[in-house]
Amino acid sequence: MATATDPLFLDNCVEGCARSHQRLLALIDAVVDEGTIEEWFAAPSTLPKWSRAHVVAHLARNAESHVHLFSEAERGIEGNQYPGGVEQRTEGIETYAALEPKELVARHRAAIYALEAAWAHTSATAWQGSARNAAGARIKVIDMPLFRWREVEVHTADLNAGIGFADWNPTYVRYDLPRMTMLQTSRRPMGMTSLPEAALRLTDTDRLAWLLGRHTPAGLEPQTL
Repeated sequence: MATATDPLFLDNCVEGCARSHQRLLALIDAVVDEGTIEEWFAAPSTLPKWSRAHVVAHLARNAESHVHLFSEAERGIEGNQYPGGVEQRTEGIETYAALEPKELVARHRAAIYALEAAWAHTSATAWQGSARNAAGARIKVIDMPLFRWREVEVHTADLNAGIGFADWNPTYVRYDLPRMTMLQTSRRPMGMTSLPEAALRLTDTDRLAWLLGRHTPAGLEPQTL
């Protein structure tokens, strides 16, 4: 598994996530240019009870929360991704999802560029710090670009707009598959520390999609995060 000790890990995650940001922005810009923005944002995503507007709102708020964590790390503080907890996260998504679509597009773009600027300006000391994610678990700052990359790859597919999990970046899959595998096996009963045989027969991308609850192949139970 690639780790922060891999000298290419951080660079690859930053570059890869930036490319995924641009793919997402281009997808949304095409809708704006076509003049179908209202209908497009109101349409359902693949996630229960979430419209496409909710998915984009979540991505915007997620980027803003990462900017906050990098700012705290620069101050030597182990920040909380959402200081108000799950309620603040939920309220923020609902507030942004209710915005006029063009305003949501603008805030989404601004949040992405603010995050990429934060990556560029984070000091070596801050990169070695830690933070608390939405669930309150401690995470390494240096892992945050990968976590953001996961959000962008997965939720771009959740928009149900022509990009699916089969289109996930292979480098992202290579980095995240071992992490998600470790998380899943840690939840299994003692003595059952490997994935089911049906999962091991899948391609890497299909297996990761299953682990992330985006694909349920024959012979396997649906996964939830």
